[in-house]
Amino acid sequence: MHRLQSLANRSLISGAFDQCPAISRTSAKTSPKKTACRAGVRRKSQAPSADGPYGLKRYSTAEASAPSAGRTREKTLTMETLNPQVKGVEYAVRGPIVLKAGEIEKYLQEGGQKPFTEVIKANIGDAHAMGQQPITFLRQVVALCTFPELLDSPSFPEDAKWRAQRILRGCGGQSIGSYSASQGVDCIRQDIAAYIEQRDQGVPAHWDNIFLTTGASDGIVSILRLLVSGQGSTRTGVMIPIPQYPLYSAAIAEMDAVQVNYYLDEDNCWALDVRELHRAYQAARQHCQPRVLCIINPGNPTGQVQSKKCIEDVLHFAYEENLFVMADEVYQENVYAPDCRFHSFKKVLYEMGPEYFNSVELASFHSTSKGYTGECGFRGGFMEIVNLDVEVKAQLVKMLSVRLCPPVSGQAAMDVIVNPPQPDEPSHTQFYKEKAVVLGALADKAKLTEQILNAVPGIKCNPVQGAMYAFPRIFIPPKAVEEAEALGMQPDMMYCLRLLEETGICVVPGSGFGQREGTYHFRMTILPSPEKLKVLLEKVHDFHIKFLNEYSALDEAQHV
Repeated sequence: MHRLQSLANRSLISGAFDQCPAISRTSAKTSPKKTACRAGVRRKSQAPSADGPYGLKRYSTAEASAPSAGRTREKTLTMETLNPQVKGVEYAVRGPIVLKAGEIEKYLQEGGQKPFTEVIKANIGDAHAMGQQPITFLRQVVALCTFPELLDSPSFPEDAKWRAQRILRGCGGQSIGSYSASQGVDCIRQDIAAYIEQRDQGVPAHWDNIFLTTGASDGIVSILRLLVSGQGSTRTGVMIPIPQYPLYSAAIAEMDAVQVNYYLDEDNCWALDVRELHRAYQAARQHCQPRVLCIINPGNPTGQVQSKKCIEDVLHFAYEENLFVMADEVYQENVYAPDCRFHSFKKVLYEMGPEYFNSVELASFHSTSKGYTGECGFRGGFMEIVNLDVEVKAQLVKMLSVRLCPPVSGQAAMDVIVNPPQPDEPSHTQFYKEKAVVLGALADKAKLTEQILNAVPGIKCNPVQGAMYAFPRIFIPPKAVEEAEALGMQPDMMYCLRLLEETGICVVPGSGFGQREGTYHFRMTILPSPEKLKVLLEKVHDFHIKFLNEYSALDEAQHV
């Protein structure tokens, strides 16, 4: 019976990859009849002479498109000539499972039958796609910037109008349709600096060190581009946490840098142990030059919030080893555990004294996509740089000028986040009520996720202290591991494909984020509505029990 089920699983999983649009594509062809028609039109418009005004022979479309006898033109760009660094790029969050989920969704919409009626996509932190409502004040300000005629409407509050007018005055032609400076609109950069000073309780911030970006990702990649250099044993090594957000491994692969893994401590709620940093650094020095230390706090995919003591240890390590620190702080508003709080790397660095604050190079990142706004589509974000060499800073400005500027609408959205309504303004009460509702719901869902997953035999989930994800460890029976290996895939990939095909739940295998050898996980977002999240978690519960029974491993899982 197990062999028959195994064969069925192989068919199901291989089919998932066979049908993947990234692998199987059809190309549209122009009909010969249409080509001839167009050629006829061109021939009528030709001058009588066979030669053009410069003595060059003129050909009709039909003549130009006719291949030489026995000769087929080879493509310039093939998998053999493709940039090898591009081949090495992987991004699990939108990988094969997500493509398969899209196919299933389309199949259901066309009337196809499955054991479920909808696909629940818990693979990505896209808040609005999961049903979260926009913050009213943010949308009002962006609407006013986009269509200034609304400034005369009594439907919009005065504080929203004032902010929109200020932003528009900073734009060329007073329109957000114009390019901004490459670093961003000046008044928005000034607001961000003021926000950072307030957040960090008086730690100075200068707006000339603020760069608006196309989401946080744009800033992260830009800084990495500055840092990657050298060849062979002098090639830049980039230290990243494992598990990590796949942006980092993808960017490192594309730049042909060296990925240096340091492992978070799963048994200690994904804490960062500085001894592990030392181990990873010393091992990497044998084959590269580690220059960069990346931290994600609160953690993605792991949901931990680092303590102030941990951050101090990390900064001391970076100081001693002369490392550039990249602090990914896009989830700084998303802290749910009552005994945790967000500490910015910059504030902790300042409190460590001038010796540290005036020397450690630091870039920190924020975004409109996370927090309580969830405005992913605006692609708004910023980075603050500290202690960057003056000449290098000029090179950064030059490099950013190549992409002209980040979306100005996204910059406007970012301005609302850093410059929200004040207590004496008309929108204050509604704004903070909406913010509290979003963050309160996320805190409740974080606790619910942890509780339900930990009730499943063979699943262990650390507390979701912050961010938007759970990263539970799953027990996969040895027989299932062998089956996955025979199929040439990671065991947790096979698990997640089966989960999708049998329940409609789309999560991302832990192997896409990195994990310790012999452990298996998946990442899921906590963003679905409470009702949908309960359905999702119950389906995971039932599927996992069935999966264990299929491989006769339920008793074993209960003792893991």
